[in-house]
Amino acid sequence: MVGYSLLLLSALLIGIGVYITIAKKNFIRILIGVEIIATGVNINFIALSALKHRVLIDPLPHAIVVTSIVLDGVLVGVGLALTLVIYRKFGTLNVDKIRKLRW
Repeated sequence: MVGYSLLLLSALLIGIGVYITIAKKNFIRILIGVEIIATGVNINFIALSALKHRVLIDPLPHAIVVTSIVLDGVLVGVGLALTLVIYRKFGTLNVDKIRKLRW
């Protein structure tokens, strides 16, 4: 029962993250959407391991999720650094305005 509720939660998080990534035009909000998707994928991974083994104590999926969380932290750091460079160069974080400045 826990696995199915976690699957529902992960699907909800992935859906919200996809919506934010597609609908928003600000680089920081897009980065937040990508991180919400990553969180949903991590919860999905734990939920699928709980459905397979019927317990939440299998160490392998947890180790993989911890590694994924560390990589997500690196993604946020690099993404924010790139966002800072884009803001300093173009003066805006709006994706549409930066596309117009490209050509």
